[in-house]
Amino acid sequence: MTTPIFVSNSSPIIAFEDLDALDLLRQLTNAVYVPPAVRREVFGPRSMPSWVKERSVSHPISLRALQPRLGLGESEAIALALEMLPCYLILDDLAGRRAAQAMKIPVVGTIGLLILARQRNLLAAIKPSLDTLMKSDFRISKDLYRLALRASGEWAEAQI
Repeated sequence: MTTPIFVSNSSPIIAFEDLDALDLLRQLTNAVYVPPAVRREVFGPRSMPSWVKERSVSHPISLRALQPRLGLGESEAIALALEMLPCYLILDDLAGRRAAQAMKIPVVGTIGLLILARQRNLLAAIKPSLDTLMKSDFRISKDLYRLALRASGEWAEAQI
């Protein structure tokens, strides 16, 4: 079985940094490819972890089609994922997710990765992570919050 390829936008990496859980992201993905705009936005002058790989977009024409609707990071991440198919795109932005899904790129978000981590017993509980993200201005709807707790088997515990 081959290891899936992951391309990421900025917000999921920033969210895992906010959770002090970059190693958890590494455990879930093994390696993450990021375009230059994402590297600059997330890491700036800092060095990246060895498992985060910067890769430029080869065909900038796809960027021009995406940029009027999306930011540079989202546009580059989608364009890179399109070039690297088959892969998963780690992306939270709704407009970006819709654009990627319209291009048949499989998308997973920060919450989806946290659910996966909980299901693989890499996290003891997902609720503390969700609460921390919400305190750091990460947008999580009430429905998504409940869905994540249910998918992680924590909804009944939260109701007590």
